[in-house]
Amino acid sequence: MAVDERHRHRLHEAARDALGEDAAVTLMEMLPPVGWADVATKRDLDQLVDRLDAKLAQLQLRLVLWFVGTSVAVVGATGLIRFA
Repeated sequence: MAVDERHRHRLHEAARDALGEDAAVTLMEMLPPVGWADVATKRDLDQLVDRLDAKLAQLQLRLVLWFVGTSVAVVGATGLIRFA
């Protein structure tokens, strides 16, 4: 069953009748505004962190390789200019 605003409103009314207005408002504020399937879990976040770590490692490797290649090229060019 999909939860829509009509169902949320009924839940709020039932909670208000059972718990009082302040408690009902607190309860509704603690619930996600969408279905639970749309809420990220710790596992989802851990997987995202792993993917980001892998991408950062790739970028770091590319940067190191670029730096080394550029350094070698500069040293080579400097040597050519010096002995020209």
